[in-house]
Amino acid sequence: MKTVFHSADSRGHADHGWLNSYHSFSFANYHNPERMHFGVLRVLNDDTVTEGKGFGTHPHQNMEIISIPLEGDLEHKDSMGNTTVIKEGDVQVMSAGTGIYHSEYNKNADKGVKFLQIWVLPNKQNVTPRYDQIATGDLKKENELYQIVSPNASDQGVWLHQDAWFYLGDFEAGKSAVHKVHQSNNGTYAFVLEGEVEIAGQKLGKRDGFGVWDTSELEVIAIKDSRILLMEVPMEIG
Repeated sequence: MKTVFHSADSRGHADHGWLNSYHSFSFANYHNPERMHFGVLRVLNDDTVTEGKGFGTHPHQNMEIISIPLEGDLEHKDSMGNTTVIKEGDVQVMSAGTGIYHSEYNKNADKGVKFLQIWVLPNKQNVTPRYDQIATGDLKKENELYQIVSPNASDQGVWLHQDAWFYLGDFEAGKSAVHKVHQSNNGTYAFVLEGEVEIAGQKLGKRDGFGVWDTSELEVIAIKDSRILLMEVPMEIG
């Protein structure tokens, strides 16, 4: 088993006034040659957007983009004609493929919106752009990991062009769960949303990240009431 620990306070940080963003991996003006990616997991941004502000229309290409709102409502518009709102409990995926334009704005007039912006390198280039979103309320299971992203359109959650599986878990203190890795060349990156957990002997607090690979499974143990995101991704790029 191999591991890498990224403490919450070691992340890159950018405060643009309307946007307060923490970067687990190199992004924009934050460049760290030792934090370029975890396998095909290229971006993990922890963003807060102020009232009525947001990201104006901008392009993406050949990237799988997952957005997970943590608080508040985010309005999405794109060049495929989609206009929708994603909110806490939703998961959005966008395959940029041959090219797409989109914008994201805080729909709230009285509070900020907090969300995770995640980029995964695809296993297919120049696919037809696509968009999807789901509500995860019916998927949620207490004290268990529940799947929200996979490579298969017929599976639970949304799907993307990569051999990757994402899980959320809400755990009471003292509870635990085992994640069994789907493919031997995959690793798993854990990101703690709330609380405190232990994985492979490493204690993790709020917004700490922990990558584990060269193992067939890992156990998540909740030290306090906790919420965690697990992202299993291929470790080899290309």
